[in-house]
Amino acid sequence: MSKTIIVSNRLPLKITHEDSELEFSPSEGGLATGLGSIYKEKNNIWIGWPGMVVAEEEKAFVNEKLKDLSLVPVFLTEEDIIGYYEGFSNEILWPVFHYISTYARFDLDKWESYKNVNLKFAEVISKYVEPGDTIWVHDYQLLLLPNILRESFPEISIAFFQHIPFPSQELFRMIPWREELLSGILGADLVGFHTYDDVRHFISAATQLLDLHVDGSLIKMDERAIAVEPFPMGIDSEKFSALSETDSVKTLETTIKSYYQDQKILLSIDRLDYSKGIIQRLEAYNQFLEDNPEYHEKVVLLMIVVPSRDNVPEYQRLKDEIDRLVGNISSLYRKYNWEPIAYFYNSFPIEYLSALYNIADVCLITSMRDGMNLVCKEYIASRNDNTGVLILSEMAGASKELNDAIIINPNNIHEVKEAFIEALNMPEGEMKERMATMRELVFKYNIDHWVKIYMTRLSELIEIKTSMKTRVVKESLRNEILSLYKLATKRLILLDYDGTLVGFKKQIDSASPDSELDEILENFIKDKKNKTTIISGRKHQTLEKWFGNKELVLVAEHGAWLKEAHSAWKEKEGLSDFWKEEVHQLMDDFCDRTPGSFIEEKSYSLVWHYRKVQKGLGSLRANNLTDNLRYIIPGYGLQLLNGDKVVEVKQSEVNKGKAALSLLEKDNYDFILAIGDDYTDEDIFKVLPAEAITIKVGNQLSSARFSLKSHIEVRAFLKHLVNID
Repeated sequence: MSKTIIVSNRLPLKITHEDSELEFSPSEGGLATGLGSIYKEKNNIWIGWPGMVVAEEEKAFVNEKLKDLSLVPVFLTEEDIIGYYEGFSNEILWPVFHYISTYARFDLDKWESYKNVNLKFAEVISKYVEPGDTIWVHDYQLLLLPNILRESFPEISIAFFQHIPFPSQELFRMIPWREELLSGILGADLVGFHTYDDVRHFISAATQLLDLHVDGSLIKMDERAIAVEPFPMGIDSEKFSALSETDSVKTLETTIKSYYQDQKILLSIDRLDYSKGIIQRLEAYNQFLEDNPEYHEKVVLLMIVVPSRDNVPEYQRLKDEIDRLVGNISSLYRKYNWEPIAYFYNSFPIEYLSALYNIADVCLITSMRDGMNLVCKEYIASRNDNTGVLILSEMAGASKELNDAIIINPNNIHEVKEAFIEALNMPEGEMKERMATMRELVFKYNIDHWVKIYMTRLSELIEIKTSMKTRVVKESLRNEILSLYKLATKRLILLDYDGTLVGFKKQIDSASPDSELDEILENFIKDKKNKTTIISGRKHQTLEKWFGNKELVLVAEHGAWLKEAHSAWKEKEGLSDFWKEEVHQLMDDFCDRTPGSFIEEKSYSLVWHYRKVQKGLGSLRANNLTDNLRYIIPGYGLQLLNGDKVVEVKQSEVNKGKAALSLLEKDNYDFILAIGDDYTDEDIFKVLPAEAITIKVGNQLSSARFSLKSHIEVRAFLKHLVNID
């Protein structure tokens, strides 16, 4: 039975030493909660580091204990933790990914440690993976793992999800090992992030640094298509809602409230980290108290900072700065019966946090950069009476969903200060309306929904990949087609040119036929049972130059021109080009703004090429051009086509499908073969009889029955048909 293998840096549990014995307790983190419904099902497992250095004599006991929990440990040494986790993951990746690159320390030894630990994870996984399994890798500590697994298990379905932001490619390229990290992630079939911005940044980095082709959200790499999509993570909203109603939480609420009688509570809960905007929040609060003395003794900032990495120099300095600011604010504004800040450098049990969520009038999230931030969703889920106000940084992924929060730029101290005033004075009706809307969203898009949509999308991709594999022309199918070919007495052979018989070239006129292709075509031509046709979007003058002396049927410009063997070119009737002037002028404007682009003019189409344009800019300009063309083409009855680094406008009456039908109607064929690689060839595949042998070149979805990877495989297949060694 196939299974899902979840892989993360940490297992969803804590191991501690109690009286010389190992104690195991479950983790309450968002990932542990969300994936608990998966790893405990059927024979699924979760693989990760158990969170401590396990002594050699204790490993067998830990293995056995975790086995009952469907957990598998990856044992790491103290050196691994220092180099891989504290070093590379948190001193290089974390600051760069959170846009604080000045804190990054690029160290070769840490990179080697990171590679070695990713290999350790792969080694453990290899003992459990079986054909048909799905591996779901999580987060920035394991960026190399997907591709390591892909190399060992090419047929396995692999997913990857990153829980922190992905930086712009200008920042990401600062990392010396950026290509290896990108290639590592791209070993997956599905790459997920919290927001579309992260998706956009990742795709930009992949295209700029690895020179990969992108089609929408699909990245093409090594004949594979990798989907890169946003999946905003939710929480266990029912759990927090129910917790609010428990007697223990209500008792805690009463106790805490007694300390802050008649005071409005601003609540913030963060792990100690420079990405959380704690300093900026304190500066805004100081400004708020300075400018608005009427709020003195009426408001308190209840600030919890959970200790984290406080042995790292940057974090020690951050802690010292927080302590200094808190001390300054308290010394400036405190009264004998009022402290402006209640500051706790500590972690608290979930019941205590729930009580805080319920007594807080305002929740503050002022992250400088956050993948999602689940604290704001926990606050919302806890507010069963629809009261409370959320102030939310636009830099947190959650801001893309929670539009009814007061959205702030955490760098704008004045804006944050004004948000305090707005939140504290929000009318009850508006407050409840905003909170009700956000609660509906948090409960609908909860953790279960996140897991479901992610796994559903992965299943779709697996199904597509499986379907593609069954269609690939392998030896048995190739021999079957050969048998049909030999038995046939009248054959129609329809062959696209660019991308099918030859590879793409930067210079469009440099893709002329070579001696190997000439030999293949000559062998088809000399068999009088064949009607061999080149059906291309190329100009008829170009096809005439390359193939005019051969006994081939030539179809140019998608069907605007036709030439039978030993005959003159014939133009399709009823076509006009009076529309060209307006379209050409628009394309000229885009050429002026886009160095490297140019226009190819055909009889009844215009093509804007951007293969030689700077990466990213070409796609951007192509999208802009396409948007502009949509206003022009309806009035002229034209068709707009987006191809491989081209935007083409042509007469809608002209397409390869109609050209293929006209050839088909001229005779009765008992063998039909059509091979093509792009969107224009789909018109051929759709109109041919069901029994025709239709082959798509590449790994895209297609109406064709079968597929081949590249023009190299097409040539090998054609050689097989005509018996060329």
